[in-house]
Amino acid sequence: MVFYFKSNVVDPPALLYMEKDKYENEELIKWGWPEDVWFHVDNLSSAHVYLRLEKGQTIDNIPTSVLNDVAKLVKANSVQGITLNNIDINYTMWQNLKKSADVEPGHVAYHNEKAVKKIRVEKRINDIVKRLGRTKTEENTDLRFQREQRDALEREEQRAEVRRQKELEKKLEKGKQQEQVLRNYTSLLQADKMTSNYDNGNETDNFW
Repeated sequence: MVFYFKSNVVDPPALLYMEKDKYENEELIKWGWPEDVWFHVDNLSSAHVYLRLEKGQTIDNIPTSVLNDVAKLVKANSVQGITLNNIDINYTMWQNLKKSADVEPGHVAYHNEKAVKKIRVEKRINDIVKRLGRTKTEENTDLRFQREQRDALEREEQRAEVRRQKELEKKLEKGKQQEQVLRNYTSLLQADKMTSNYDNGNETDNFW
């Protein structure tokens, strides 16, 4: 079971999702998307919450309002963190999560510690948590199927882009060839390279 939320502080709303328990989180880690940003309370247990970035978005240009929404949701889903003030929320791209066989369910490490960012949550703001809660849906999601669909679509877009590039290169090459033909024709028409009947020995003006 996956819980989905919408942060409607932006348009279109940002998609947030999290696991039901630490065991289901293993599936989220396994079948996450390259566009996903992972959030978790620093040094405390909490839900693993994901934000799916829009196309062209990066972890560095996430709107502050969206970051605040996600951070408040993470805090609200931490047994320890929910009662504490001034806690840090770690966040990093899904690809940076490191999972090995000897790590307990629900626990992760990072490939690159320097790629982990933090946002401070001073206190719980119930209005934000309630607003997000009103958008909550629960779905039995086939995470593997969704990821495979996403990858298939990306491959098709890449193939389409390759085709567009080849067509563009053909047009450019054809344009160059036409330009070269025109340049050669213009060169032949230059006055100092042209000949007349006079130049060929026909010096008389009278044909009779």
